[in-house]
Amino acid sequence: MHRELYAGVMSGTSLDGVDVVVADFAPGSGRPCELLAAVAVPFASSLHDDLAALQHAGGNELARSARAANQLADLYAEAITSAAKAAGIAVAELVAAGVHGQTVRHRPELGYTIQLNNPARVAERAGVTVVADFRSRDVAAGGEGAPLVPAFHAAIFACGIHRVVVNIGGIANLTGLPPGGAVCGFDTGPGNVLLDAWHARHRAGRCDIDGAWADSGHIDPALLEAFLAEPFLARRPPKSTGRDLFDAAWLDAALAAHRAAPADVQATLVAFTARTIADAIRAECAGASEVLVCGGGANNPVLMRALTGELAPRAVTTTAALGVAVEHVEALAFAWLAREALAGRPGNLPAVTGARGSRILGAIYPR
Repeated sequence: MHRELYAGVMSGTSLDGVDVVVADFAPGSGRPCELLAAVAVPFASSLHDDLAALQHAGGNELARSARAANQLADLYAEAITSAAKAAGIAVAELVAAGVHGQTVRHRPELGYTIQLNNPARVAERAGVTVVADFRSRDVAAGGEGAPLVPAFHAAIFACGIHRVVVNIGGIANLTGLPPGGAVCGFDTGPGNVLLDAWHARHRAGRCDIDGAWADSGHIDPALLEAFLAEPFLARRPPKSTGRDLFDAAWLDAALAAHRAAPADVQATLVAFTARTIADAIRAECAGASEVLVCGGGANNPVLMRALTGELAPRAVTTTAALGVAVEHVEALAFAWLAREALAGRPGNLPAVTGARGSRILGAIYPR
């Protein structure tokens, strides 16, 4: 039986680790792809801290970035090998691995985006063809370089109803899939990034597990309005954002004129994430009847409850309801984008990113 095997490797703005999938994209299965295996590898605390520090300007950045990129590359190669083993295949059976890299700067308005990676090292260590640096060509063509997942969302989730797919990682983004209409997509604002930052400042651990701390607090309406005053939120798409905007400094500036208990700030940040996603859907996907959520935020029941309340009466569920685990969607997207690159097909949607036209995305490093 013919198989078309690709790996997808994703480490996102939440800085929690690497997700790798192995999928079969051979036609004839009745589905766009079949997931064969998935592996999650958490970042060591030292690597997490190094990557967090590199989100901001500092001394000796070039050398620090290069060292972190090599550490990431080794982790990516190890994870690809582990995922292939879990799928019961040899790495040599993979056509390629799509390796996104770790975003440390995203400034499309200045003409650049930086994802730390050493794809040549990944190809050498894992013995696999690597496709990497997906965003740069779209940015070079005048686009935002993000989000890049809407084309994949359209391939796997489009149907006869108006759906919206919401990915809640460090930053949240959405894809609108109107039946018979043009796909739309853009970053809506912060997902988990501010929640994680505030939790790390006040509590043990990198994240608020199950939203328990937020659930112990109360929403501060005045503080929520201060958060919602951020100009990015009022911009029409195409638009994208990242830690360059939504970081601890942004949060401190918004809190400067407000006194609130830490748990109340966390509760208000949950409301902020839910509200900005819902406002974006109301503004750009008003006819949507169903919302599918993926990414780490989909595992936060308090955030999901807030989002469901904001979007009523729309049906809100997760991609798991359609057989795709919430933590696998982005990695699958970059496996798919690697396949598109090797086939010479465009991977961007100009209506989403604002690029001057369709472009083949990614640089190829043969095995």
